Amino acid sequence: MSHNTFGHLFRVTTWGESHGPALGCVVDGVPPRVPVTAEEIQTWLDRRRPGTSRFTTQRREPDQVKILSGTFFDDDAQQEMTTGTPISLMIENVDQRSKDYGDIKDKFRPGHADFTYLSKYGIRDYRGGGRSSARETAARVAAGGIARKVLPGVSIRGALVQVGPHKINRDNWDWAETENNPFWCPDVKAAAEWESYLDGVRKAGSSCGAVIEIVAEGVPVGLGAPIYGKLDADLAAAMMSINAVKGVEIGEGFASAALTGEENADEMRMGNEGPAFASNHAGGILGGISTGQPVVVRFAVKPTSSILQPRKTVSRQGEDAEIITKGRHDPCVGIRAVPVGEAMMACVLADHLLRHRGQMGGA
Repeated sequence: MSHNTFGHLFRVTTWGESHGPALGCVVDGVPPRVPVTAEEIQTWLDRRRPGTSRFTTQRREPDQVKILSGTFFDDDAQQEMTTGTPISLMIENVDQRSKDYGDIKDKFRPGHADFTYLSKYGIRDYRGGGRSSARETAARVAAGGIARKVLPGVSIRGALVQVGPHKINRDNWDWAETENNPFWCPDVKAAAEWESYLDGVRKAGSSCGAVIEIVAEGVPVGLGAPIYGKLDADLAAAMMSINAVKGVEIGEGFASAALTGEENADEMRMGNEGPAFASNHAGGILGGISTGQPVVVRFAVKPTSSILQPRKTVSRQGEDAEIITKGRHDPCVGIRAVPVGEAMMACVLADHLLRHRGQMGGA
């Protein structure tokens, strides 16, 4: 299986399977003398870790990260620093229950990659999906922890803005609230409503989709390149690579189709620190290049395909069948996709920052 690596200068290769002994990543291209510790990376993994509430899978994984290479304790600085060599990170799997999947090893789960993987490769790991499992995203979050260290002055935050058909009220947006509820929801009223809604979805053995918004502030002007190196194109590809994502938009996105030219244009005036924008419909990117405004990306996640409700399918033997997916699954994968989206934003921005320096110079 190819294409396990993304990025140009900041390059991430993930490895491992959902029910294997471990998973992880190799991060290449990180400049030397960047302070980083396993504890700092762990902070971000703890945000994605399963089993933190009744609204996520009850698989108990500590997701403890180990740095295997690429750092060294600097006696002069008295801290761990990158050496400029590949950084290898490992996360052990400790709570696999492969027996939960024994009944479906010869059946294709609707909505999953079972059929396509077997058709393409002639083999598939039915124990949770192997590489197609969202478990792989733990490695991305670990890589994102390193990427953030390459982005001084850049703040990256994510929020859940829709669960099923229920959207937040943007007038109630409060970033602080995302740390006070299990949904990363910036609207305290919406979060309370989502609790009862998701309880009903979970008890029914079903699932629902979600929309996640990721915002990066402090992004310098000039990241990205015209035509085939556009920042928004790379962000869209990165978000679309996350499991279960079916749609991505930048800034106003699809809603911009309903605006007039006057409404959509982000007017400019000279301020004390140079040109200033009156609005940000473009999501911080024009012509594929960052404007210095907040970079705003949203992506839609489909309902979790593993559900307890019986579904019609076919078997490997070509027979009609019925399937129920047992095991421990998220009733809404969008909840834990928030830190994953943050990580992908960080990786793309780190890659573009290094590419910008390579072409334009600078520290």
